[in-house]
Amino acid sequence: MLHESFPYQTAQMLRAKGKNFHAPEIIAKTGWTTDELQAAINKYKFQPKYDFVSLLIGVNNQYRGSSADVYSKEFESLLKQAITFAGNNTNHVIVLSIPDWGVTPFASGRDNKKIATEIDEFNAINEKISKQYKVQYLGITTGTREAAMDESLLASDKLHPSAKEYKRWATRLTEAILKQLK
Repeated sequence: MLHESFPYQTAQMLRAKGKNFHAPEIIAKTGWTTDELQAAINKYKFQPKYDFVSLLIGVNNQYRGSSADVYSKEFESLLKQAITFAGNNTNHVIVLSIPDWGVTPFASGRDNKKIATEIDEFNAINEKISKQYKVQYLGITTGTREAAMDESLLASDKLHPSAKEYKRWATRLTEAILKQLK
């Protein structure tokens, strides 16, 4: 459910802290790669500026076997746009690392170590680029790997994060945003 997603939970947490936040605009869809997100951005009518922008993209690049080089170029382009959307305030752009779907029952019978290695490679890329552009970076991957032992962190499809897992991300995202609002 959309209201259980980490952007919506973040907005609710910020409101609970007395911050006036509107519902988030979510452009990306589950299952998208960087090029699909770019195509949607190209068609979307954006506000002139957003207070905060988060970016989490790449798990499906890895899943579909995209190269790290292609991911790097496309991620950097998306990050530059995210910075523009935040009025060029890099402190108000937050990148979340890619979750590791290789620990889920959906990945049963697949090479989990290879998936983890590739996820780590893609995350090394997005972290390096995030640091280069001086945006905030939240490493959530380690936490997502706990789903191997705790299926309550997974949605009923046994692949995607549950509301409980999204709450963990939202809590960290809320903290990062509140730090910038001080």
